[in-house]
Amino acid sequence: MTSLQIFGVGGLPEIEPGADLAGSILRAATEGGQALKDGDVVVVTSKIVSKAEGRTVELAEIVPSQFALEWSAQWGKDPAVTEIVLRESKRVVRQIGPILITETHHGFVCANSGVDQSSSGAHGRAVLLPLDSDDSARRIRAGFVAAGVNAAVIISDTFGRAWREGQTDIAIGIAGMQPILSYIGQVDPHGHEFMVQALGTADELAG
Repeated sequence: MTSLQIFGVGGLPEIEPGADLAGSILRAATEGGQALKDGDVVVVTSKIVSKAEGRTVELAEIVPSQFALEWSAQWGKDPAVTEIVLRESKRVVRQIGPILITETHHGFVCANSGVDQSSSGAHGRAVLLPLDSDDSARRIRAGFVAAGVNAAVIISDTFGRAWREGQTDIAIGIAGMQPILSYIGQVDPHGHEFMVQALGTADELAG
C-alpha cells in the first residue's frame, strides 16, 4: 500500500534578510521530532523565502504614480501598495473592484502581483514574490544536501482560482523533483490510451 504522510514544521524563528532557511528548517524539524530524511518533499511558503532574500519594501519609501493615486482614491486602497503592485506587474489583466489581476514579471497571473502585507515583520511593509523561485528552491535544497539530506523543495504561494471560491497554494518554485507526472502514452486497465493525462504533482503537494 502506498502512503503519504504530511507534517508541519513549527518553531521557526522570525525570518530576517540573509537567514539560512535550510538550516532553520532542518533544526526546527529535528526539534519537533520529525527530522527530515532522504525522499522527503519540503514545501516552503514564499513569504519566508522573500523575507530571507530581502524582498520587502517599506511603504513610506514609495512615491505613487498619478494612476496609483487616482485608482487608490477610488477604491480606498493605499496608493503605495497600488504602486508596488503595478511595478511588480508586466501587465494588468483585469480589474475586479479593488482587486487588480496582473501578470507578474515571472509570468504568474494572480491578484495584486502577489504583493502581501500580512506577516511582513513590521507595520508599513510589503512582501514581494521571490525574484526566481526555482533558484530559491535549488539553494534551499543544496543546503539540505550539504547536511546529508536528499530532500526535494517546493516554494509555494497562495493563489485564487478562476470561477472557484477560496484560495489554495500552488508551486511557484521547484528543485529535486518532477513537477508533472505524465501518463500520456500509457493505457488504463481497459486498454484505453491516455492522450492528455498529466498530473500537476508539485501543485497538488503545495496545495
